[in-house]
Amino acid sequence: MKVLFATSEAYPYAVSGGLGDVAFALPKALRKRLVGCRVIMPLYSCIPENLRCTMRFITHITVPVAWRSQYCGIFEAKYDGVTYILLDNEFYFKRAGMYGEYDDAERYAFFARAVLEAIPYIDFWPDVIHCNDWQTALTPVYYKFFYYNRPGYENIKTVMTIHNIQYQGRYGLEIMEDVLGMPKWSQPLMENDGDVNLLKAGIEAANKVTTVSPTYAAELMNPWFAYTLDNILRNRSWKLTGILNGIDTDVYNPETDKEIPVQYNSKTLEKKAENKTAMQKEFGLQQDPNVPVVAMVTRLAGHKGLELVKYVFDDLMRRQVQFVLLGSGDKKYEEFFGGKTYQYPGRVAFICGFKPAIAHRIYAGSDIFLMPSKQEPCGLSQMVALRYGSVPVVRQTGGLNDTIVDAGEPNGVGYTFKSYNAHDMLGAIDRALGLYALPDQWKTLVVRGMETDHSWDRSAGEYIKMYRELTGKK
Repeated sequence: MKVLFATSEAYPYAVSGGLGDVAFALPKALRKRLVGCRVIMPLYSCIPENLRCTMRFITHITVPVAWRSQYCGIFEAKYDGVTYILLDNEFYFKRAGMYGEYDDAERYAFFARAVLEAIPYIDFWPDVIHCNDWQTALTPVYYKFFYYNRPGYENIKTVMTIHNIQYQGRYGLEIMEDVLGMPKWSQPLMENDGDVNLLKAGIEAANKVTTVSPTYAAELMNPWFAYTLDNILRNRSWKLTGILNGIDTDVYNPETDKEIPVQYNSKTLEKKAENKTAMQKEFGLQQDPNVPVVAMVTRLAGHKGLELVKYVFDDLMRRQVQFVLLGSGDKKYEEFFGGKTYQYPGRVAFICGFKPAIAHRIYAGSDIFLMPSKQEPCGLSQMVALRYGSVPVVRQTGGLNDTIVDAGEPNGVGYTFKSYNAHDMLGAIDRALGLYALPDQWKTLVVRGMETDHSWDRSAGEYIKMYRELTGKK
């Protein structure tokens, strides 16, 4: 079986969030299970030169984009056993960033069509094209309208994965023919809520729709979570499934992690304390091994639950705790947490921005990891925190609900709360602090979390089962 994994970003070439990590780890896990899988993505100008040097030029082709014919260079590279196909067009992809351009609809229409046009030239005829988020959502649409009966394309199946339904690719109806090249009679497929909606069109056209956790799949039937697409998904619930993301246990492994001062595992947990001391020193916190450190590594956005943290922050600091936050985003949150470092010197650290190496040191040095999200399709940080022995405190939503069992239950690994309420969150933190004061019981909880399997091997098996059902192939 062969799977072509179409994505707008993938580690190590270009990454802006969780999709880039998934587009690296899942194909690698599929290949370990003897499934042929290649990643296809744009060749952005932000790709580092040391990676560009490893690319091999295959050929160039012409790609139709509505009435235009656009150049497309096809390059191949290999990384960690996975083959990447990178599609080049400097007019569309020689930009300062990956997203947020005025012509994103046209840029990703080109990419979606180029994925299909490139197939005869990459020596890889897929059984499944696995598309991800709105940037690739037109690929199932174009396949259905223009490619399904071409020689060699007849039996390809398409999968559409929703990583975060908040981002849909919504544009005015006027772009449908002139920019996207879709006939006017296709408007019922392309339109939602008075706009062209690329994600909605991909959901309609794909053979199978997945999202990144079982709870999030159920939540998408609710208008509060689905951003106007709940009715579409309810009517197509027969082809929607939730498959929980995993983490790359080679990248996130405290036993081999070169980004942390001292390596450790669940059998040498006492060495984690050395990472805590090093982190406290690095971020200007009081060096006290007995004070619990509460940490967050997150984008500073409202749906991450930061309003709850703001509301009870001073109450939290009345406890004997330290607080560390790594992230950037909304200015109001940057200013709030930056101000708290002055209000609570030696107890609060805010690192504005994001560097993976710093994130690793925070996972290794913290005791409690806080994720009070309003919405969280899957979340990777809580699984990474478990791996590094930092006990998660999470709200029961999306993938947080699927990965973190409360410590009050059999096989619990963290602390949970249900209502989107600041004092409920604080109550869950207090329960964690209560157990932290009992070192032997706390160690048992930490070890259980570290030994929980959240690898991609488990998730890859579920994807393979879905591919088999779609294609009828072993």
